[in-house]
This record gives sequence, C-alpha cells and structure tokens, in this order.
Amino acid sequence: MPIRLINVRDDGSLSLVEREESDIPPYAILSHTWGDDGDEVTYQDMIDQTGKNKIGYAKLTFCVQQVAVDDLQYFWIDTCCIDKSRSAELSEAITSMFRWYERSAHCYVYLSDVSMNKRKADDDGCLSTLPSSFKTSRWFTRGWTLQELLAPPRLTFFSREGKEFGDKSMLLQQLHEITQLPIKALQGTPLRQFPIADRLNWNKTRQTKRSEDMAYSLLGIFGISMSAIYGEGGKMAMKRLQREIRELDASGIVSLGEGQRHTLMESLRFDQIDSRHMTIKNAHIRTCKWILSSSEYRRWLDVRLLPEHSGLLWIKGKPGAGKSTLMKFAFANARSTMKDEVVVAYFFNARGEILERSTTGTYRSLLLQLFERVPALQCAFDSLGLSTSSISANYQWSASSLEMLFEAAIQNLGGSSVVCFIDALDECDEKQIREMIGFLERVSELAVSFGVRFKVCLSSRHYPEITIKKGLSLVLEGQEGHSQDITKYLESELKIGSEQVVEQIRERIRDKAAGIFMWVILVVNILNREFDRGRIHALKRRLEEIPEDLHTLFRDILTRDSRNQNELILCIQWVLFAEHPLSPVQLYNAILCGIDPIELSPWDSDLITEDTVRRRILDVSKGLTEITKSNTPKVQFIHESVRDFLL
Repeated sequence: MPIRLINVRDDGSLSLVEREESDIPPYAILSHTWGDDGDEVTYQDMIDQTGKNKIGYAKLTFCVQQVAVDDLQYFWIDTCCIDKSRSAELSEAITSMFRWYERSAHCYVYLSDVSMNKRKADDDGCLSTLPSSFKTSRWFTRGWTLQELLAPPRLTFFSREGKEFGDKSMLLQQLHEITQLPIKALQGTPLRQFPIADRLNWNKTRQTKRSEDMAYSLLGIFGISMSAIYGEGGKMAMKRLQREIRELDASGIVSLGEGQRHTLMESLRFDQIDSRHMTIKNAHIRTCKWILSSSEYRRWLDVRLLPEHSGLLWIKGKPGAGKSTLMKFAFANARSTMKDEVVVAYFFNARGEILERSTTGTYRSLLLQLFERVPALQCAFDSLGLSTSSISANYQWSASSLEMLFEAAIQNLGGSSVVCFIDALDECDEKQIREMIGFLERVSELAVSFGVRFKVCLSSRHYPEITIKKGLSLVLEGQEGHSQDITKYLESELKIGSEQVVEQIRERIRDKAAGIFMWVILVVNILNREFDRGRIHALKRRLEEIPEDLHTLFRDILTRDSRNQNELILCIQWVLFAEHPLSPVQLYNAILCGIDPIELSPWDSDLITEDTVRRRILDVSKGLTEITKSNTPKVQFIHESVRDFLL
C-alpha cells in the first residue's frame, strides 16, 4: 500500500503527498493519543486546508519544528494521513501500520498530558527526576501505542511543550518498569523470539476505543495480516487473531523479512508483463459503455449475488469481435470508479513470449499487482515455507506454487475486495486454461465461504468450450450495444463523401460485418483509401468485392497488391516463425538482409529513426503487423486471427 506523507514545503506550508513502496523518502512519524472527537486535524482538513484552529494542530506544529531539527522534509500522523471514510484504505492502513513505524527515520512520542514545566531537574538529562505525570501518561495505557513503542528503530519522548525527555535507549529501565515489557523487546530483539502467550499478554492492561482494536493492534506484534472488520466485535476479532496465530505456529513457518519478500516480489516480474494490455487500442470514443449497464455485468458486480454466481463472468465472442478492446475498457473503468476495490488484470498474448501466453505468466502478473496494491498481502509469501537460501530474484515459479500463493493472498483479503479481468483465454494452451478455470472456481467458492469479495471477468472466443458450475455468461453477438458501437465507429471513421452515399455503404458494412469489429476496421481503411485516390465511383463495387469473413479478407489484403511481394513474404515468415518475437530493428534488418544484403551497414540511428522503421514495417506487412508498446517493443500480428489464417 502506498504511504501518504505530509510534506513541509520551503515556505513552511504543508501538503499531502503519496509515495509508492519503492519511492518512500526518509520520514518522521508521530505517536500520540487522540483527543476528543473534533479536536484532531483530519485528512479532510488537510485537503481543505482547514483545522488550524483545532487543539490537535499543535501536534502538526510540533512535527514541523522537529523535522527541521532532524533535517527531514516529511512526517506522518495517523489522524490526517489516512482517509478513514474509505473502509478499504483504513483496513489496509491497519495492516501496514507496524511496518510504517518500523521504517520511519525517527518516531516522536508526543505526550500531550505531560508538561516539562513540572520537571524540576536541571537540563543535564537527569532521568531519575522525570515528572510523575510521565509514568502515569495516558500514552502507556492505549492499545495502539504498544506497537508504536516496539517497532521504530529510533524513538524519542517529548512533552506537550515539545521539550525532549530522552530516547528509548536512555529511558530503557524506566520504560521497562512502566510497561513491564522485556528489556530485550524494547532493545529491538525480533518479536517472534518471544513466546506467543507472553506477546498476547503485553496489551492486557491497555485499552482501545473500539473493542476490535484490541486484536488489530497486535497484528504487527505477530507479523500477521488480517483485515479489519469493524462491527464483528472484540471477541470475534480476537478469535480470528488467535486462529491465525495457531495456523502460523502449527506450520512452523518463520515470517520472512521485508527484504526477502521484496526479492520474491521482484522475481514475479518478467519482460512484456503488460505488453499486450498496452498494445490493445483504446475503445473508440462513445463505444463499449453499454457493457456497464448490461444486466449480466451489473449482476456480476452485485455482491449480494455472489453465492449465486461465485463472482465469475465469462464474455464470449467470435474472433475479431472486439473482446479485448471491451475488456480493456471495462478494466480502465473499474480502476477509475471502484476506488475501494483492488482491480487487477491480465491479457494473454499468443504472439508473445512463452510467459505472455501461459497461466504461469498470468498468476505472476496478477499476484504482483495484488501485492503492489495491498502490501499487507505479501505475508502470503510466508505460506510457501521457503528456505532463506532458495530466495532470489531469479526464483523459478511453478504453476502449483503460484496457485498456492494466490489462494493464500485471497484468504487474507478480509474486508478488501478484488476485481480481476483476464482476457483472451483462447490464446493459451487449452490444458493450462482448463486447470486455471478449475482453480479459479475453487478459489471463488472459497472466497464466498470466507465472506471475501472476489470477482473474475473472463473473455475468450466460443472455444474452448469449458463448463463451469456457477457463473454468468455474456455473448457479444446479438448484443444491441455492440451493434450500436459498430454504427458509432462507422459514423466517425468512414470518410467517403456525400451523406447519401455514406449511409448506404454504412448499412451494407453493418450487414456484412456480422458483429466482427476487426473486419469493420479493415474495411473502413480500404474504402477510405479508395476515396482518397479519387475512386468514389467504385466504392460500392469495391465493398461488394471484399470477402465477408476475416480469413478471406486477410487473403485479399495480402494478394490484391503484388507490389514488393518478396518483402511481404519475408516479413510474414519472420513474424510467424521466429523462435522469439523480433524487435522492430531486428525485423527491419532481417528483411533488408534477405532482399538487399549489399545495403547492410553499421546502424545509424540518426539516419534510420524509430519512425522510419515503424513506417517500413507497416508498409511491408500491409498493415497486418503492429509494434507492441513496452520497454522492449516487439513486432506481432495485429490480431491472433491473422496468425490463425496463415497457419
């Protein structure tokens, strides 16, 4: 989960900034006790630039002064850095809290009920004369301050005037006497080395405002990720915590360190992990919106119906019908509108590398997205029982270990909700897909039984035909919204003169298309080129000559123009049969080597630019190839149906 910090600008003003796990600057963190409702500065106050008249604003003023002393620019306070109006964010913050204190550069304990004025000692740091109010401070009685005392590597106590009493190491004996915590725990010994029963007793004399927090405030003490479910009651929350502790203890698994989890996270990444998604063209303006109001989609999103359909929706359609574009639109819409949900996606790519067209790649991508969005779920790595020596950035993942990891992550979701989109199942080996569908069915049913909201939207051609026990189905052909999308596209992109001629041709295109969007796009390009060449008189005849099915249309595109046939054949052969997808420059040189090897010379990027290469490949392939959008671009066919036709 990203952390939201308060940035102290050069002019002294404050602003909220959000930083990802990999980009967190050094920051201070405040430990304090809350005042009465309405006294504390909230997240909304920070957004609205209000709250300066509240009693709690003194804490922000104190932090600004103290970070200047520590030469820091950022600090964190729970009252105004967490948007508590969003339940998902609050739950994630609770499971991340221990780690945030643990990673801080300096923790300031602000004792609002202890005054330095009552201290009679000289300024010589004499600890024996701490005011009696220090020992009786409310801070030592609250449940959440237990982990705030133990987690930070550097912690200092301050009075309400902002005067320093001393740091944890200086006050070690006094803190031990006040809290009865082991000195070794206060000195930073890993908490897992202390008996479970002892750790459970560490907060027995403490209190929390909400009963459930007595359990939630111990999550970091045990290295456990368990979503907060306010309203379940303190007893139920404690039962869930104890069950998690027993399972962890029975497994004999030692929690992995943050560095080890990060290493495993990085091992999930692979080249082209998001290539297919990025390469799919965005939906044309005003299209695809019908899916959001379709009855099947709305039923799929309705959490009340999860027991009925197990959170599974399968969208099917003919090759080239526009399924991937529709899935990309739905994914983007979900990410922008479902703020309290974790939205992830994977798009299979049969024209890509092995991982791009395998379920192993799918699991790796989905898990990486889940762990990046909800860092608390990274505790699922512990369930694998890996030895320290086996953990590396090149860890070899198997489908079974990934499924085990995925299931553990879903079980730990608690109050969070995951919406998952998986596109183009038909572009993966059928055996792998059948196994993945079976796995997703099991996980979906498990999630329903645990009360976890887990929804999966799949898309594929009408084959392979795989029966699922529960789930919803949506077929593109015959959908009124899909037919209207084709009409909207024609109205916008077919540019061939007078409205009377255009309307007649539009109607004929709609009839011949049979719902295949790819066919419509190719035909519109053909007719627009004919019009640009001044052949308006031949448009209707040319349309009738165009085959009605994609495969025959591909043949027509490849054979109608005999210009540069040798280059075309070489290009198709390289894209079709290369052991690995080629980069644009590799394909450019491969064609040149086969046609005119004498022209080969040292590469000059000033003379032959990326745009030159792109235009050359597009021309030679007659528009049937594209360059993927990724850090390492590759050349592939514009659609899997082109590859199907050629093979």
